[in-house]
Amino acid sequence: MTTVAIIEADLRLPEHQEAVLAMVDAYSRDAMGEAKPLDPDVRARLIPGLQKHSTTLIFLAFDGDRPVGAAVCFIGFSTFAAKPLINIHDFVVLTASRGKGVGRRLLDAVEGKARELGCCKLTLEVMDNNHHALRMYRAAGFVRYAPQEKTGTAIFMSKPLH
Repeated sequence: MTTVAIIEADLRLPEHQEAVLAMVDAYSRDAMGEAKPLDPDVRARLIPGLQKHSTTLIFLAFDGDRPVGAAVCFIGFSTFAAKPLINIHDFVVLTASRGKGVGRRLLDAVEGKARELGCCKLTLEVMDNNHHALRMYRAAGFVRYAPQEKTGTAIFMSKPLH
């Protein structure tokens, strides 16, 4: 493996658009994603939607000219800290590149940007049986969100609106 470069995506560049589509589709196909490819309509709307969303922040990992990972993030705001935060919405490293430090380097890039922007924290959600990812996140300093011991930890919930 050549040296993997981590870059902040510029969605005006066709090669970055293609890399984002490839990485999100790879994540969608993964057992920890949807376990199926992105719907063609979603593929068609994804890049324009990300471009229009003013808080989009994406980091790409390239092995040479081949994308091998991505962190699709959105800048949010913490009302309790009155500061911005970054949510890592999608995080993917291709199977062949896992266990080689690519994921940790993507996390480090996101954290560096968060510090640069004066963010108070990073957030993400992860499947509870994704043990490899959980180990990496914990090693990077992530913990279950529990603002007070007596309230327990947060639960991620979703309500589809289709």
